[in-house]
Amino acid sequence: MNRITSFAATVAVAAFAAFPVFGQSSGSTGFGDASKIQPRDGAGIYAAICRGCHMPEGVGAVGAGKYPALAKNENLEAGAYPVFIVVNGQKAMPPLGSYLDDEQVAAVVNYIRANFGNNYTDAVTVEEVQAARP
Repeated sequence: MNRITSFAATVAVAAFAAFPVFGQSSGSTGFGDASKIQPRDGAGIYAAICRGCHMPEGVGAVGAGKYPALAKNENLEAGAYPVFIVVNGQKAMPPLGSYLDDEQVAAVVNYIRANFGNNYTDAVTVEEVQAARP
């Protein structure tokens, strides 16, 4: 594992630990159980999981790694692209497909596509998320 990937994984784990993303249940941390993730709406999921790297206003960041801006991002025009990235990960972006169910992936993708200066109003469907899963 290279240093940037290792750092990104550390940041992702810290972000998961810092926010009340997962519900509590006896005998389980909830980290590996997608049914334990609490936010169901796109804004809540973004705030709990995504904003640590992509920043609160979606402007991205550069430092130990490069976290692309989601704001005014033409790559988000085709909904299948962000769905694939959220589910499967890419570079420093960890795959979140095992932590978010189909509805949550659709919700966060639709949120970023309709906010941060983006105006892509053709909503991603649960069926499109299912098709992106390995």
